Amino acid sequence: MRLVAWNIRSGGGARIEGIAAALAAWQADVITLSEFRRTEASRWLAEHLHELGYVHQRMAETPSNAHNGVFIAARQPMSAVRCAAAPSEPGRWLMVRFEAPYPLQVGVMHIPNQVTGRKGDFHEAVLEVARRWRNKPAIMLGDTNSGRINLDEENPVFNAATHAWFDHLKARGFEDAFRFHHGDRREYTWYSPNAGNGFRLDQAFLSRPLMSRLRSVRHEWARPDPDDRRDVLSDHAALIVDLHRP
Repeated sequence: MRLVAWNIRSGGGARIEGIAAALAAWQADVITLSEFRRTEASRWLAEHLHELGYVHQRMAETPSNAHNGVFIAARQPMSAVRCAAAPSEPGRWLMVRFEAPYPLQVGVMHIPNQVTGRKGDFHEAVLEVARRWRNKPAIMLGDTNSGRINLDEENPVFNAATHAWFDHLKARGFEDAFRFHHGDRREYTWYSPNAGNGFRLDQAFLSRPLMSRLRSVRHEWARPDPDDRRDVLSDHAALIVDLHRP
């Protein structure tokens, strides 16, 4: 089973056909997107994915069509999962359950930047969700705007609280899939537009019952042409997680 998490940047805009082509090429079972919008471009993408067989779709509620939201498209049926502890910020959290081909709960998140002052509350909500999901096959993934000090950054930006969030998630039974699979390997999923410093901002966290089924996890920059710059379709790399079927 393959899951893709990708921040498509501001709804996709004029890049939407290239984004659609990249998603089709990855042949995922479940596609999760951040910065999806209810604009013409994003609606076109949803319709195109439907034509490709991703007929089951959900988007988090947003204040307006122009606001960023998280979105899930899948080939198999899914149902919404309600959790009182889940982050309440509009558009940034969506939790679903798949029963086939095997039970799996998926939480998609787009955590606010530190400068908003809302990041800490979001972190705490995710930790509470993780606590309640214990001993269930589950994955939480997306653009977390978070990382570990001196490991997920080329320039100092993460603080002690953000660093500790990864430890707290692990203590609650959720492993950072990339670190579990690749150890201290340095890779970045976003680069600052001015200084060009890299940061690993996109992660997938797997519950312990799911870790034994982790086959691979990787980042991929979508380049329609090998000579294209890495951010031609999005300023984020896609996160691709492959799971063994039980």
